[in-house]
Amino acid sequence: MSDSTEGTIKDPGGASWQTPSPMNASRRNLIIGTCVAGGAAAAATAWPFLESWLPSERAKALGAPVQADISTLEPGQQLTVEWRGKPVWIIRRSKQMLEDLAKVAAQLSDPDSKRPNQPAYAANATRSIKPEVLVVIGICTHLGCSPTDKFKVGELGPDWEGGFFCPCHGSKFDLAGRVYKNMPAPDNLVVPPYKYASDTTIIIGEDTKGA
Repeated sequence: MSDSTEGTIKDPGGASWQTPSPMNASRRNLIIGTCVAGGAAAAATAWPFLESWLPSERAKALGAPVQADISTLEPGQQLTVEWRGKPVWIIRRSKQMLEDLAKVAAQLSDPDSKRPNQPAYAANATRSIKPEVLVVIGICTHLGCSPTDKFKVGELGPDWEGGFFCPCHGSKFDLAGRVYKNMPAPDNLVVPPYKYASDTTIIIGEDTKGA
């Protein structure tokens, strides 16, 4: 029997089996190699497909909407999320905070919230969809500094009813993000487009019109 044909091997106990010919071994190796290559190609094809469903960092930077869970936000507390590389503040105002808004109207540059740096649904005394929840971009409209929260009444003087203070050049904003008169900041804090996906979830960067 030559090396190029199949052979039969017998062991001392009488059992026998066929030995594969070189041709069969080659065919087997070819099939295995084809399956491995095919699996790798399928994986390479599937990965970009799956990846396309995930929002990229570039998409987020360009303004992809972000969700904020406010279910645990208590009255008087503030939550910060990032949208378009900017801090967005979400403040749940207490009943007292809402009452204090009316006390400072005469000191504000835009008491009726008519400035255009807000969606139409924020053109009201609270500058918000729901009176108790304020959503604003936490960047001063003067030179881009980030104001600090000063919610405690009297914290910045006897006439202070709570709000935000920019430490860079002293601009002050009330609890609706409206700028006080005669401040370096020329405008109110910006209200971004947003909507409620539920009572406890806010989507920032998208409103009911899909903006």
